[in-house]
Amino acid sequence: MRAPFRTVAIVGFLALLAGCGSDPAPPAGASAGAGASASPAGGTDALGHGPRPTATPTKAPAKSCNGALPADNVWRADVTKLPVHARSTAMVASIGASSAMHPDFGSGDYEGAPIGIPVTTVPAGQKKISVEFEYADESDRGPYPIPANAKVEGGPQADGDRHVIAFDKAACKVYELFSAYPRGSGWKAGSGAVFDLRSNKLRPAGWTSADASGLSIFAGLVRYEEVATGRIDHAIRITVPKTRTGFTWPATHSASSATDANLPQLGQRLRLKSSVGTGSMPKQARIVAEAMKRYGVIVADHGSAWYISGAPDSHWDNDALRALKSLTGSDFEVVDTSSLIASKTSGAVR
Repeated sequence: MRAPFRTVAIVGFLALLAGCGSDPAPPAGASAGAGASASPAGGTDALGHGPRPTATPTKAPAKSCNGALPADNVWRADVTKLPVHARSTAMVASIGASSAMHPDFGSGDYEGAPIGIPVTTVPAGQKKISVEFEYADESDRGPYPIPANAKVEGGPQADGDRHVIAFDKAACKVYELFSAYPRGSGWKAGSGAVFDLRSNKLRPAGWTSADASGLSIFAGLVRYEEVATGRIDHAIRITVPKTRTGFTWPATHSASSATDANLPQLGQRLRLKSSVGTGSMPKQARIVAEAMKRYGVIVADHGSAWYISGAPDSHWDNDALRALKSLTGSDFEVVDTSSLIASKTSGAVR
């Protein structure tokens, strides 16, 4: 369910003589490399040593992209010591203090579709196609490297949010669409956004994304590959039935006209209380719960109360994940994130 919205470089002299061609120069101040000669070519050095083989600079290996945002990004901020928001109790009550948490992801199918918001990993060089947007003035124009067979939330015949997420590991970018439908050789969508996972840049104030909050969906998904490492190191995307107008950093978009101060805003951060016991939970559920204690959850869209988002995966143990349903709204508290803000145009924390 979703509310409508609008949304270095000095190259050694000898290396040049050696014909390093189009290879990029090493970073400024970098060593010429083991084996590089410090004496004129063909000559001897001050100690009478003859010429050594000239090293040819090599390209630095590309930094692997595992889908994590920068370490100083707000999604990865530890919120265990942040103060409780002055209206925490009222906001939690408006969401549903007695309502149970629901992991909206898992293994297997529900009504013929995978459970969760799927991610399509695309190879380097994936052909980019055009996307026609309903809210083009708040969408990144593209083109987008989304294949015709990209996975759609809810399945090809779904009539819900129909999110499509393409993860380009080589470029370390995610391309996200809301209400996406194949159209000819491309796609049609309500809105879309491109996020560079190496950057802390936020969308312009007032802009939506594929999520009502203007945030990345991918950034807040629980993914099995993270849990398999034993920990999740970021906040988790959550939906609530109703928000008030305006938005809380790092969100950039509002999707409500309600003015009740007891309602949360999009972008509001909550955390699982430290007093809530999680040690007896099955491992998969415990790792998720521990992340909600340390990094919290971020209100990203309208939907059912306390639904946390994840990507479907055959390795999920649905019985283990159901342990998260033992948590209720009263186990959470809203935190005040204002002390983290370095700039309202950036997701970097101080």
